Amino acid sequence: MNKLGIKRRVTTTFAVLVVAGSGVLAATPAHATTPEATASVSWPALPKGKVVSRITLNIREDPTTNSPSLGGLRPGAIVALDCKVRGQNVNGNNLWYLLADGAPGYVAARYVQNLSYVPYCED
Repeated sequence: MNKLGIKRRVTTTFAVLVVAGSGVLAATPAHATTPEATASVSWPALPKGKVVSRITLNIREDPTTNSPSLGGLRPGAIVALDCKVRGQNVNGNNLWYLLADGAPGYVAARYVQNLSYVPYCED
C-alpha cells in the first residue's frame, strides 16, 4: 500500500469521525421514518487491541521499524484499531495495525493482542 493511499484513508476516516461526531450526519436507514425506528441504529464498534510489550510501543509512520516514530503506547494500553497490513517482520510476525480514532500511524501486531477481529486494510 502506498503512502498516498494510507494518508487518504486516514484523512477520510478522520473526516468521517469529525462529521459524524458533530451531529451533522445522521445514520438513518431508508425505511426508518419515526424516532422509534431510528433509536435502534448503532455503529459497529471499532476493533480494539491491548499493548502487550514490556516497554513503550513505538507508533510508526509506515509498517516498518525503519520508519519515523510518531509517539508511543504504554504497556497495557487499550487502543482502537482500524485495520491490518503486511509489513516488516517483527519477531516472526509481519502484521501491523493501523490505529483508528484519528490517531495516525502503525504498531507492530507482535506487541498488540487483538481483542476482536481486525480486517485487512483495503488498497
